[in-house]
Amino acid sequence: MLVVSYNPGYQNVLKGMKPSTKQRFISLEFHYPKPDIETDILIKESGVNEEIAEKLVSIAGDIRNLTDTDIQEAVSTRLLVYAAKLIVKGFDAYEACIHTIVQSLSDEDDVLEVLKKLVGLYFSKKNND
Repeated sequence: MLVVSYNPGYQNVLKGMKPSTKQRFISLEFHYPKPDIETDILIKESGVNEEIAEKLVSIAGDIRNLTDTDIQEAVSTRLLVYAAKLIVKGFDAYEACIHTIVQSLSDEDDVLEVLKKLVGLYFSKKNND
């Protein structure tokens, strides 16, 4: 038995799998977990409370549904776990999201600004300026 894990469109379209190769395998399509399941994952993996886990999942859902942006990858559950772990360790929630989610998705100023505002809808930015 041979198992192949493949993310379509990942990194470079020139490295795509040829249709004749794909036809030699069965395909299983995976989606992000439903919000309640993703919330449970965050709680179990990080120890974060339910309220914060739900906010993180909502942020991810909002970003995953954004259109007209140059974001190449969506927010993974893994990034949410990273943010949750930082929050549990005492990191400011807004800053945890900026460093684990926002800055992982883009380095373009206009996209970063949109993502920061979105995070700010769920976690207030502390004014340390």
